[in-house]
Amino acid sequence: MASSTPLLVDELDIVIPTIRNLDFLEMWRPFFQPYHLIIVQDGDPSKVIKVPEGFDYELYNRNDINKILGPKASCISFKDSACRCFGYMVSKKKYIFTIDDDCFVAKDPSGKDINALQQHIKNLLCPSTPLFFNTLYDPFAEGADFVRGYPFSLREGVPTAVSHGLWLNIPDYDAPTQLVKPRERNTRYVEAVLTIPKGTLFPMCGMNLAFDRELIGPAMYFGLMGDGQPIGRYDDMWAGWCTKVICDHLGLGIKTGLPYIWHSKASNPFVNLKKEYNGIFWQEEIIPFFQASTLPKDCTTVQKCYIELSKQVKEKLGKVDPYFVKLADAMVTWIEAWDELNPAKGSAKLANGLAK
Repeated sequence: MASSTPLLVDELDIVIPTIRNLDFLEMWRPFFQPYHLIIVQDGDPSKVIKVPEGFDYELYNRNDINKILGPKASCISFKDSACRCFGYMVSKKKYIFTIDDDCFVAKDPSGKDINALQQHIKNLLCPSTPLFFNTLYDPFAEGADFVRGYPFSLREGVPTAVSHGLWLNIPDYDAPTQLVKPRERNTRYVEAVLTIPKGTLFPMCGMNLAFDRELIGPAMYFGLMGDGQPIGRYDDMWAGWCTKVICDHLGLGIKTGLPYIWHSKASNPFVNLKKEYNGIFWQEEIIPFFQASTLPKDCTTVQKCYIELSKQVKEKLGKVDPYFVKLADAMVTWIEAWDELNPAKGSAKLANGLAK
């Protein structure tokens, strides 16, 4: 009975950034059709994006973004998949699942199609355990539990804010690794979900990702990337580092592992290297910055945490390159735009309640 009714069908939006027709949705139809889609069209707004019939969706192009946000649209990247975060902002649902249009349905070792969305939902609805590592992976998964020696006082866990999925076939490598290993494919299916420990950063990939929008949504800003910016392909990384610092501060958890998707094609490593070049150098200073970052106790909301982080970015990373001063300002603009479109917690909860 449970499998016949999709989970959270009225409480979750699927966000897809794209520059092309969404034929890939046909493969996902059995899993995605019951849900509402938010499509964020990148690039030329005059291009018509075709969406297969039968899907419930809304589509936003650059003209729509400019119209809705006005001057604050400057915080949304152009000609980069970072534009997807606009979909997070306009959604009115509790949960978000985002996927790239070159990600197909993967198969588990038995040959069965993997319902990635269902696994993400399971991850989000079960607690995380960032304060003490469980060696038998996710203790809330079927067939697992807390191992001997795990403190009973910590077994309640904490709310899960983010579910980070993985990829079969084309791994999410940076350009230098792509160039060294052009034929490498990920064929290893590991049946595991892990909570990322408190105080540990991770490289977050945005192509197979779900999160609780009410818990962490305002931190999921994918930065200034792409057209007119000195860096690309670090949009999801930036969001992941900011999100992890804020989750650690607010007592929230992040899970990684299942579900897998099939990443169908490798992007051009030479194009990627041009986009990543500055980031490869900068990350050696960005990551220690986030590792050392602390937030004051009066930062009790995601918005307050994010504004505080933006100040630290401007002060510390602004010395690395002027780009980070611009990025810090965009972080503030993002929060202002988020609050304008999502003005009151009470009304947001009411809207979600009515949707049920």
